[in-house]
Amino acid sequence: MEIRQENQNDYTAVYEVIKKAFAAAEHSDGNEQDLVTALRKSPSFIPELSLVAIEDGKIVGHILFTRAYVDEEAVLALAPLSVIPDYQRKGIGMALMKKGHRIAETLGYGCSIVLGHPSYYPKAGYVPASAYGIKAPFDVPDESFMALRLNSESKRFEGYIRYDAAFGIG
Repeated sequence: MEIRQENQNDYTAVYEVIKKAFAAAEHSDGNEQDLVTALRKSPSFIPELSLVAIEDGKIVGHILFTRAYVDEEAVLALAPLSVIPDYQRKGIGMALMKKGHRIAETLGYGCSIVLGHPSYYPKAGYVPASAYGIKAPFDVPDESFMALRLNSESKRFEGYIRYDAAFGIG
């Protein structure tokens, strides 16, 4: 498997990967692929943190981290993580996260936030965001709103995360 930065030639394939990945998802609003399209056009987009996984000569997974803020501190919002169903449960999502976390740390980011399944993301080191003083701007179970400290210098926050306007939150 190869993981690399997404480029414009990948956009159509990535759109389909996301659509397929979330088609049967328990918690999906069905527009994750459109969210990615909107985020690519936003000031929160970080090209180095839009990654694709390639296996069998085709794109089978995608991950996107975009800039968000807690207090005035830039953090990352992981959304979405997508792997087409035939390739799920093979470590592709975890590999995408780990590569993204390494790149994020080299770019100077100290924290990644995710709203996700409480049995999956802790495998990558995520813990309830409340442990870092980070609050969601919407009602969500504490165990589903998580954060990962990307380096030892990450500080404790006391505030709400502010997502890009493309998320349609707040």
